[in-house]
Amino acid sequence: MLNINHYRIKFVSLIAVLLLVTAALAGCGSKDKPAEAAQADGTKQDQISIKIADILSNPVFRVAKSKGLFDKYGIDAKLVTFATPAEGINSLFIKQVDVAYGADFPILNAASKGEYSIIATTGTGLSDESAAHWKLYVRDEIQKPEDLKGKTVSNFRGTFISYLWDDYLTLNHLTLDDVKVVGQGGFDEAYVALKKGEVDAVWAYGAAMISKFEAIEGVHQLSDMSKTNVRTGGDLIAPDSLVKEHPEAIANFIRALDEASQFIKSNPDEVADILYKEVKQPKDATLMDLPAQNWTIGFTKEAFDSLSKQKKYMVDNGVIKDDFDLAGKISLDAVKQAVPNRVTYTK
Repeated sequence: MLNINHYRIKFVSLIAVLLLVTAALAGCGSKDKPAEAAQADGTKQDQISIKIADILSNPVFRVAKSKGLFDKYGIDAKLVTFATPAEGINSLFIKQVDVAYGADFPILNAASKGEYSIIATTGTGLSDESAAHWKLYVRDEIQKPEDLKGKTVSNFRGTFISYLWDDYLTLNHLTLDDVKVVGQGGFDEAYVALKKGEVDAVWAYGAAMISKFEAIEGVHQLSDMSKTNVRTGGDLIAPDSLVKEHPEAIANFIRALDEASQFIKSNPDEVADILYKEVKQPKDATLMDLPAQNWTIGFTKEAFDSLSKQKKYMVDNGVIKDDFDLAGKISLDAVKQAVPNRVTYTK
């Protein structure tokens, strides 16, 4: 006689095994989906953690982080905030950050001092419109450039402002020897010094900061940088070791920044909300600054020419003690991989 219970147990066991196999296969399929998506995207993941030097008013890194664009490309990013981009660049030397950005002047200073590579340009700063955002504020007794003779002027340490002062004064038949230059750490320090009468002239940038300078009693705008010969681009710089050891991660880092820049162009109001939420930057100030601050990542011949011009000035004036091969300090493999159509410079 057949043992019905025996066959029933075997049948139930078989069904259970089939269910377990089906679940396992389904689980494997779900794990494979991210890899398939990454291949379809054309990118390779290189999971890294990096510290990025930033300033309060720059929207690009904060948008990339808050919108999950760094995470999308496997980058665990931490933003380290400084008063000026130049301070952030200097922090590379003590390994406080892994990537920094700034104007040509401090970037070249860093490139001349160690094993660092310029990995891309931000695409900002070279136009007359961008230059006009840098405004010169002076005390009311200074009504024309010649009145600066014998006055005390502010210079942000490690930045291109000394270069700007040199050019502006020369255009107006003065020299740096005709003024007293005082080094300061950033806009806030310069603002307090101008308000107290400790300095007589300051170059300022950014809508939020400009509004503060405009409100100082006994101070007015004398000029702006578009009236000079100075046009300084923006660049990204990283240690050679990071560039060589993590080429895919650097390319993905640039992709994340490019996507952040595109988001900024399409969503200015949300960007203003992000900066207000994270750093209390007034929304109207962000909206005013965005046209000049938004990036177009790449590397052009014009960018190289701007770097070359400033390097010559820095070498000629002893800012850079030992000349170096600029082309040898430029590493473009990552930016060519990320945004090939925006790289027009060739070595």
